[in-house]
Amino acid sequence: MTTISIKSLALAVMCSAGMAAADTTVGITKSVPQVTVQTPSGPQVIERIQDPSHEIAGEWARTSRPCPDFCIQPMTPAPGVSTIGELEVLDMLQDPQAIVVDSRTPDWFQGGTIPGSINIPYIYILDELGQLGCEADFDGWDCSGAKQVALFCNGIWCGQSPTAIRNMIGAGFPAERISYYRGGMQTWRLLGLTVTGGG
Repeated sequence: MTTISIKSLALAVMCSAGMAAADTTVGITKSVPQVTVQTPSGPQVIERIQDPSHEIAGEWARTSRPCPDFCIQPMTPAPGVSTIGELEVLDMLQDPQAIVVDSRTPDWFQGGTIPGSINIPYIYILDELGQLGCEADFDGWDCSGAKQVALFCNGIWCGQSPTAIRNMIGAGFPAERISYYRGGMQTWRLLGLTVTGGG
């Protein structure tokens, strides 16, 4: 290939990439059309569904689940825990020192999750604190080196991540190192953000 054709090819690629960004109708924010996060299978682009007429259907469109078990959760599951939204989740997904935890059971995780999150089901969270920066010791866990973590589950009616958060704090995990994405998968899907796995 000649130098001129290589330059032409590079210019065409740059122009098409610029046009793709300009073609984003539904951005995340005015200045952020999409975000790329690292996952075990490589980089994953998170963006919103570009069809302005898209609607949620099926399980995620349900508004009235029986309480108990599906009761509306408090804004803050425990003192000292920060409640966050989607933009903060995206920031954490791009921070190599932070961990975003899908605290739902494996069947829900396999049905679709936030790209870059890891699955630690709420019922096993105390067995997996080592993944979050704690070290096992004589009395249970030493969480002085705990990482910044965000937990989420199915949405504002789902008690899995609040239960996990309270159990973590009870085991010595510092509340100020925990964030709670209260909107969970229902709000993530409502906003048309990218979901990996499942249908």
